[in-house]
Amino acid sequence: MKIQLSEHFTYSKLLRFTFPSIIMMIFTSIYSVIDGLFVSNFAGKTALAAINIIYPFIMAVGALGFMMGTGGSALVGRLLGEGEKEKANKTFSLIVYTTAIAGILLSALAFLLVPTVSRLFGASGQLLDYCILYGRICFLSMPCFMLQNVFQCFFITAEKPRLGLDVVLSAGITNMVLDFLFVAVFGLGLKGAAIATVCGEIIGGLVPILYFAGRNHSLLRLGRTSFDAGSILKTCTNGSSELMTELSSSVVTVLYNTQLMKIAGENGVAAYSTIMYVNFIFVAIFLGYSLGSAPIISFHYGAGNHDELKNMRKKSLRLIAVWGIGMTIISHIFALPFARFFVGYDSELLAMTIHGFRIYAFVYLLNGFNIFGSSFFTALNNGMVSATISFLRTLVFEVICILLLPVYFGIDGIWSAVLVAEALALCVTSFFLITKRSRYHY
Repeated sequence: MKIQLSEHFTYSKLLRFTFPSIIMMIFTSIYSVIDGLFVSNFAGKTALAAINIIYPFIMAVGALGFMMGTGGSALVGRLLGEGEKEKANKTFSLIVYTTAIAGILLSALAFLLVPTVSRLFGASGQLLDYCILYGRICFLSMPCFMLQNVFQCFFITAEKPRLGLDVVLSAGITNMVLDFLFVAVFGLGLKGAAIATVCGEIIGGLVPILYFAGRNHSLLRLGRTSFDAGSILKTCTNGSSELMTELSSSVVTVLYNTQLMKIAGENGVAAYSTIMYVNFIFVAIFLGYSLGSAPIISFHYGAGNHDELKNMRKKSLRLIAVWGIGMTIISHIFALPFARFFVGYDSELLAMTIHGFRIYAFVYLLNGFNIFGSSFFTALNNGMVSATISFLRTLVFEVICILLLPVYFGIDGIWSAVLVAEALALCVTSFFLITKRSRYHY
């Protein structure tokens, strides 16, 4: 039975509506995880380190899609809640077309800059060659990756989260199958992993265009539009927190790699890569829930339904608390098999990865609240508060912790840096949730 944005959401209904988004984000994360798994086991730790070095640059460019998707869906969801369906469709179309054009231009520029950026990130020799190879192939499908992230958000706003899940599942399965064929069977190594990612992203970005451009039974349809600078500006403002998160994550990853190279060398970078692969999947649960619940919040904000905003806030925080505890326990119990899955071929690297992950894993008790808090204010069309939370959480606090903690605690300071940063960010998130309650009546 179809669940509409205008309904009252019980726990059961909320989980059923957001579940496709959670699975969708997990499969999006699997793109890089599967690449890392096959590359690590069939091409070695130098190739794995290369992915981790160039990946921040890839994600920094791809951040445009996250910004346009989250910011645009918040705007369109509010318009639907206000009953402005025609304007909502025009705005939706404008956002998709703008993303496609900007994506092509940015990707072309990034393709040319890969060698320079790789050197700036500390790559040389074979590591540099691997970075250039992987990065340039991935940028061929970057516009599709951006569109995929935009459509992930709008499938939910269009009340078609299951269809969005089907698209991402198709893209993810394509990536996994081709990774196996190109890397494990045909021995193409890093090149094969990059090509598999490109094929998956093309499916994820282009198939939704066919759906929304044709006759469909959703709330949204691609069609004619006109340029509206105000709508684009509002979209960018709303989505600035997601842009900040992606850009900051890229900067912080580079800083992590630099610190780890100083303290533990290539093994440190490879261990961090493995921890991040597991982290991508766990954090995808929080991201997917926040993504799936945001259109509900935007709709009821536009409709002025304060009781439902209160309902969403209370239920969301409770669910996140339960999931965070569960993830932390799972991380500690399965640290060994998780690590062995990626780096079981090297006993020293395996031991370092297990130790680092067990320290890092406590972060799941905290980061879900910060991820949801930032998304919550994006959904309320308050990009400034959302961006402030993201900026402090993903850049300021993490940079300070990464630079200071290793001085006193060595490599353990690096593994615990994100935990301390998330604790500081939770204070900020709590402050805004409390002080803004009277304004938004949640």
